[in-house]
Amino acid sequence: MTQVGPQSTAYTRRMASTSRSLTRAVLGGALLFTGVAHLTFGRRGFRVAVPDWVPGDPDTTVVASGVVEIALGAAMLLARRRRRAVGRLLALFLAAVFPGNVSQWTHHRTAPGLDTEMKRFGRLFLQPVLMLLAVWSTRR
Repeated sequence: MTQVGPQSTAYTRRMASTSRSLTRAVLGGALLFTGVAHLTFGRRGFRVAVPDWVPGDPDTTVVASGVVEIALGAAMLLARRRRRAVGRLLALFLAAVFPGNVSQWTHHRTAPGLDTEMKRFGRLFLQPVLMLLAVWSTRR
């Protein structure tokens, strides 16, 4: 007897696939937006998130991370054959910029959308969730 409806394996697979596709689209769109913000209207605000120990000019770091975010956002939206690699690269990128989030919180630095201690602290917990979503949404 073939199961039909919410209990069927095919239905469950389809729903998981749809959820992963939607998550990839949201992550990709958010990365594109944030990357463009790093290069344009939010550039000054993002400089405060660059830790003091990062070598070089903070503006160069912001521009470089913005370019990477745009590339990863586009890849999340468009990659098919290399989707798993893109998800892992995004998770690694998010891990690499995490010290900036910690520095911003510990040094009480305000940035776009992060203008209170609670928001900066809460942002620390969002990063691992984004990393997990990047990997989950790109798995087969």
